[in-house]
Amino acid sequence: MPELPEVETTCRGIAPHLTGKLIANVIIRNAMLRWPIPHDLPELLSGSTIQAVVRRAKYLLLDCGRGILILHLGMSGSLRVLLPRLAQSPELPRKHDHFDLILNDQTILRLHDPRRFGAVLWHAGNIAQHPLLTNLGPEPLTADFNAQRLFARTRGLRASIKQTLMNNQVVVGVGNIYANEALFLAGINPKVTAGRIGKGRYERLIQAIKHTLQLAIEAGGSSLRDFVHSDGTPGYFQQQYWVYGRGGKQCKQCAGVIKQIKQGQRSSFYCPGCQH
Repeated sequence: MPELPEVETTCRGIAPHLTGKLIANVIIRNAMLRWPIPHDLPELLSGSTIQAVVRRAKYLLLDCGRGILILHLGMSGSLRVLLPRLAQSPELPRKHDHFDLILNDQTILRLHDPRRFGAVLWHAGNIAQHPLLTNLGPEPLTADFNAQRLFARTRGLRASIKQTLMNNQVVVGVGNIYANEALFLAGINPKVTAGRIGKGRYERLIQAIKHTLQLAIEAGGSSLRDFVHSDGTPGYFQQQYWVYGRGGKQCKQCAGVIKQIKQGQRSSFYCPGCQH
């Protein structure tokens, strides 16, 4: 599913086309996503100006002045920006194109979501108090996510470090792919109990997480299954994987064999020789 780098890439891709634009219309083709799209969304949004487009965790937040439009890509969703075209040759919606946001210059933001686990929601109050966002941990690329904080947060925890990194109340957006890659760079076995890791190792892990996410954003994220950028092109970070998806293959660093295990219903990949 799209993780933080994919959502950040999408945010950076759509923001220049949306910010400052007036919303002319909304088309809902299928309201039955993970949560139903509000039926009155066309009335709520029409005539509003998009003041900002930001990311919080894996949510995209469109500030429309009178409220916030919350978008989530779910497991298979993607957003595309369709630039104004000649009226004689419009780009027709495909199957699973469930939602269009149409701007006054005829630019269209279109949500494509085959599995329908994504979300299009509206919130008129303080966005930090929305039930989906209120208990989220710090952003991993900010100064708030640091070794001292992570060390303190994990004292007494018996969960593995891999599962801890995927807990959005500890840190947001470090999903399965990037947790695997960061743990490899930090030399930490994903099975190690989070509460037994010292400050020094957490320093290395924090640096590895930030480095991995930055590299992934620069590469446009990873294209696994359905994810594409807002212009329809894929991401390429999967070409740089050290361990993810490489179970049974040779480690690029020590020539050992990459192992694959299950942790919390998700696959973990690690090198026993490099990660302790």
